[in-house]
Amino acid sequence: MRRRWLFADQLGPHFLDSPGQPVLLVESKAVFRRRRFHRQKAHLILSALRHRAQQPNVRLVQAETYAEAVTEPLSVCHPTSRAARGLVRRLPDVEMLPPRGFVTAPQDFVAWAHGRDHLRLEDFYRHARQHHDVLMDGGEPAGGRWNLDTDNREAPPRGAATLGVPPPPPITEDEIDEQVRADLDQWEREGIAFVGNDGPRIFPATRAEALARLRHFVEHRLPAFGPHEDAMLAGDPLMAHSMLSAALNLGLLDPLEVIERVEQAYRDGSVPLASAEGFIRQILGWRDFVWHLYWYFEPDYRAANEMRAHRQLPKWFAELNADAVQARCLSDVLAGVRDRGWVHHIPRLMVLGNYAMQRGWRPGAVADWFHRCFVDGYEWVMTANVIGMSQFADGGRMSTKPYAAGGAYINRMSDYCGGCRYDPKVRIGEDACPYSAGYWNYLAHHEAALAGNHRMRQPLQGLHRLSDLDAVVEQEKARGSRAP
Repeated sequence: MRRRWLFADQLGPHFLDSPGQPVLLVESKAVFRRRRFHRQKAHLILSALRHRAQQPNVRLVQAETYAEAVTEPLSVCHPTSRAARGLVRRLPDVEMLPPRGFVTAPQDFVAWAHGRDHLRLEDFYRHARQHHDVLMDGGEPAGGRWNLDTDNREAPPRGAATLGVPPPPPITEDEIDEQVRADLDQWEREGIAFVGNDGPRIFPATRAEALARLRHFVEHRLPAFGPHEDAMLAGDPLMAHSMLSAALNLGLLDPLEVIERVEQAYRDGSVPLASAEGFIRQILGWRDFVWHLYWYFEPDYRAANEMRAHRQLPKWFAELNADAVQARCLSDVLAGVRDRGWVHHIPRLMVLGNYAMQRGWRPGAVADWFHRCFVDGYEWVMTANVIGMSQFADGGRMSTKPYAAGGAYINRMSDYCGGCRYDPKVRIGEDACPYSAGYWNYLAHHEAALAGNHRMRQPLQGLHRLSDLDAVVEQEKARGSRAP
C-alpha cells in the first residue's frame, strides 16, 4: 500500500483507505512567507499537522517546499486548490485519487449543472437532499418544505446581551501548541509577517477535539441555531453557531458524519426541524456548492470584476485596525477578525463584505483578505463566497442579487446601532451611517448594471425618490478610503 500524502486540510481518517495506512505530512515554511496569514490561522494549521504526526505510522517532514519532501511513491486525494493540484501533477510517481471531504461527487455536480443558464444554491440543495436521501420522508422533504429560511431570520432577543446558550467546550492547549507558538515567534523574528493577534487556540486541531465540539453543538447549541442564525449581538460573537467550519476545512470531520448526527437529532425530537434544516443546508448545500463552483467555473473566475471595482483595500482594513473605526458594527466585527480569526457568516457578508462592495474595493483583494485572515479560509472557500456572493463581481452567475444593505438591516438584525455614533436613519452629514449612505451611493453608481435584475427593481425605484442623492454621492466620494 502506498503511503498517503495528506495535505494540511485532509487530516481526518476518511482520507485514508485503511486505519493503518502509512501517512506523509509536509510542513512548509514557504507557505507563510508567500502570504501574510492570520497568526492564529498559522498556529491552528501547524498545531493540527503536528498533532496528527503523533499518531502511529505517520511521518512529518519539515521542508522549505512540498516538492523536496516527496521522495517515494505516494498517493494523495485530489487537493483543494488549483496550485496544489498542479504541483501533484508535476511530481513523479504520485497517484492522485478523487477528492474526499465533500458529499456530492464532482461528476454528479457536473451532470446537475450541465445546460443550466444559472447555478443557484437552492436548486443544487434540493437535488443533493434527494440524491443523498437527507431530511427526506420518502419522496418529500421532511416537514413538507424544502427551505425553512423564513423561520430562521429572527432578530436577536430584544434587550438581551447574549443568546444565553452554553459556550463551546474550551480547548486545552498542550506542549505541541507551546512549541508552535515558540516557532511562530521565531519566524516573526526572522521576518515572516502575520496579521491579527495571537491568542489561546479556540478551534479544534485534533479529531478528538472536533468530535467533542460536534457533540456539544448538537446537544446544547443547535436547537437555538436556526431562529437566530442571521442575528448579531455585540456581546455574543459566537451566538449559537457551531464553530465547526475550521475543523471541517482541516478535514478533521467528514461532512457526512456531521449531517447524519444533525439529522438523527431531529429524528429523535431533540432539535427543531428549522434548526436542523438550516444547518444541513450550510453543509450539504452551501459548502459543497462553493467547492464545486471553484472547479466548475473557469480558472480566471477569481479575477471577475463585472462591477468594475478597482479601489485597493485601505491600510486600516488590511491591518485589522479596529480601533481606527468609529462605526460600532464594523469596529466590533473587525476586532473579532483581529482577535479570533473568525466571525460568523452574517458579519462576514453584511458587515465586512457589504462595506467592501459599497466602497468598490477590488474583489480579488477582498477574497485574498478573507482567505488569509480567517481560520477557516481557503482559496476554494472564498472564491465563490466572496467573488460571486459577497461582492457580486461575477454579475450574478451564482447569486440572484448583490448583498448590499443599509444601516436599517444592521439595526434590525443586531444591537450595534444603539451604541453607535452614527444614525442608521441618516445618510447626510456628521451623523450619517456609512452603510446607509454607502448603500444608496452603490445603487447610484451601478443603476445601469442592475436595471435588468428583477430583485433590484424596488430598491432602484426608491433611488429616484431621494431628494439628496447627489449630496450622498458627493459625500461618499469625499469619504474615500477613510475609516468610518
